[in-house]
Amino acid sequence: MIRVLLVEDDPMARQLLEIYVNKSENYELAGSMESALFAEVFCRTHEVDVILMDVCTSMNANGIDAAKEIKKHFPDIRIIIITSQPECSYIDRARDAGVDSFWYKSSTAEEIISLMDRTLAGERIYPDNTPQLKLGDTWSVEFSDRELEVLRLVVAGETDAGIAEKLFISVPTVKSHVQHMKNRTGFRNRTELAVKARESGLVIFDQKPEE
Repeated sequence: MIRVLLVEDDPMARQLLEIYVNKSENYELAGSMESALFAEVFCRTHEVDVILMDVCTSMNANGIDAAKEIKKHFPDIRIIIITSQPECSYIDRARDAGVDSFWYKSSTAEEIISLMDRTLAGERIYPDNTPQLKLGDTWSVEFSDRELEVLRLVVAGETDAGIAEKLFISVPTVKSHVQHMKNRTGFRNRTELAVKARESGLVIFDQKPEE
């Protein structure tokens, strides 16, 4: 039997994944936890073949960061990130961390099992694009990469000067990006733009700027 570790902080989602694994023919549950903080330790003390892990887990532990550390010590463990967050940087960050496959939640049991089967067979499965969502009056795909970088730091509470310093651009350029995003979304001010962007999951500031 193939041993599966689940890392998911949402109790209902975790329970559903446990049911999927327990009802499958080829997989068995090696463990189930709510924080990626303990995933590497678990792998050191238990036999694990594949990990299904969310990005945002309890105790502010990031599943992609945990995956990177696990891959350093256990390169043969297959790691699949599954998330409901459309944060546009997650796919590239997962690739860089050595994550084997990446998918979004709300999949059926058959899709999850197929995802594990194909990953264990050597496929690297990633979506072509992040889910599209609407932020105010505009769609997420209409933002440029630079605008999303600025928006992520706005969500983090950075000042224009702080954003300019971190992104190596001028303060007027930062102000211009913020104003253009407000104009397109229809939000009245910077605070509303930041709050709505964070609520949507389009950008999530969960890493150090220099990482």
